[in-house]
Amino acid sequence: MKKIALTILLGIMSLFAHMAHSNDRLEYPVVLVHGLFGFDNLLGVDYFYRVPSVIEQEGGTVYVAEVSSAHNSELRGEQLLEQIALVRALTGKDKVNLIGHSQGAQTIRYAASVKPQWVASVTSIGGVNWGSRFADIVRNGVDRDSFSEQFLASLANALASLIDLLSGKATAPKDALQALDALTTEGTLVFNQKYPEGVPSTYCGQGRMRDDNGVYYFSWSGSKAWTNVFDPADSPLALISQVFDEANDGLVSACSSNLGYVIGNQFKMNHLDQVNQTIGIHHLFETDPLTLYRQHIRRLKGLNL
Repeated sequence: MKKIALTILLGIMSLFAHMAHSNDRLEYPVVLVHGLFGFDNLLGVDYFYRVPSVIEQEGGTVYVAEVSSAHNSELRGEQLLEQIALVRALTGKDKVNLIGHSQGAQTIRYAASVKPQWVASVTSIGGVNWGSRFADIVRNGVDRDSFSEQFLASLANALASLIDLLSGKATAPKDALQALDALTTEGTLVFNQKYPEGVPSTYCGQGRMRDDNGVYYFSWSGSKAWTNVFDPADSPLALISQVFDEANDGLVSACSSNLGYVIGNQFKMNHLDQVNQTIGIHHLFETDPLTLYRQHIRRLKGLNL
């Protein structure tokens, strides 16, 4: 009798240990996707600075996508789908959790809309989900099909090529004008009509956490361009932020970033703080950006994602 009781006790302990171990792991791998003029690693510095290590510490398997540093979101999304297929083959998992920053939000939204069966969740960070006033001003500031437009576009494409070279990224198509058009209010609204999943019904509203395609949608962003006197990125972002007439992170308004379940859009973070740049410098009296990623991975685990 005692042996039977002991066997049952050991079995229960083993079951709980297995459950605890399973809960320590994220069910599906994470794929991080950069924004415009982004990279995976530039001269030894990650775009998502120290974020992969945090995800791994929380029990996640993480991959960093390589998509075009300057092009429209649909083309970048097709590039991403190829890499998701590879991740699925490598891991044996049928889905991935996608996390995208800035234009990366549109990129992952496209992938989830086209292949929802491959995607467990979409997380937009500082995403251009309702357009950027800064992009509008830049787009409208130069006459279309003019010499000035082509000259500035060539400079932007050259910058994208330099980023690819320094980051060791494989050669990819580049079209800075298409990238810019994708980030304007007009371009974004067209994109939203084609790929509406997770988009709130009203500006600055809350979207659906889980949409009809079965994918979970989340977002967070910042609302403060100047966050730390020691961060060299703060000055240009603070200058750009003056073109907005609402709370913004220097490049995207807080309300424009909303997608799905909004974790928060008023963090004291600028557009680069959201990916823990520059090299981790952030507002002294705000949550560490890495803490948001850590909490989010735990949130995904709680949803068995």
